[in-house]
Amino acid sequence: MDRELQAPIDPSVAKELKAGDMVYITGTIYTARDAAHKRMDEALSDNKELPFDIRGNLIYYMGPSPAREGRPIGSAGPTTASRMDKYAPKLLDLGLGGMIGKGKRSKEVIDAMVRNGAVYFAAIGGAGALLSKAITSSEVIAYDDLGTEAIRKLTVERFPAIVVIDSNGNNLYETAGAAYRKK
Repeated sequence: MDRELQAPIDPSVAKELKAGDMVYITGTIYTARDAAHKRMDEALSDNKELPFDIRGNLIYYMGPSPAREGRPIGSAGPTTASRMDKYAPKLLDLGLGGMIGKGKRSKEVIDAMVRNGAVYFAAIGGAGALLSKAITSSEVIAYDDLGTEAIRKLTVERFPAIVVIDSNGNNLYETAGAAYRKK
C-alpha cells in the first residue's frame, strides 16, 4: 500500500505501517553515518545532549556528494545500515522513530524496533541523484568537521522509501525471499 508520511513520525502511524508498504516521506529527517553515530554514542556515555531531539525522528544513513549550483544537496543515496547496528538499539530506546538505509539489520536492532514501535525503511541504492530531488533543504547541524558524515537536517518532500521492517518485526527481506523461493 502507498502511504504519505509526515516526519517526524507519530508512534501510532509507525504501528500502522506494514513491511512492503511504499511510503512518501515529507517533513524533517536527519542524516548520520558511522562517525556521527560514534560521536552521538560518546555524547550519551558522557551524559551530554544529542544534537537533535531523537524522539519520533528519522535518521537517514547517507553521506551526500557536494551540491550542484542551485541545489541544496548532491547525490543522496543510502548507505549500508548494518554499520550502525551497534548504536541503533540505544537510539531506538531513546525514542528514535525510524531509520532509512539499505541492507539487513541485526536481531538486536529488530528487537529494539519491536520494543519501541519503530520502523526501518529502505531507500533505493544507486538512485542517489533521483532521491536528492526530494530534498528541498539541507543544513549541517552537528559535527561539521566530519565532512560528508556530519549530521544534517534535511527537509524532504515525498521522499520515496519502502517499509522493510515494521514495528512488529515483520521483515520484507525474509518474507519476499520466502515467497520467491515458493515460486
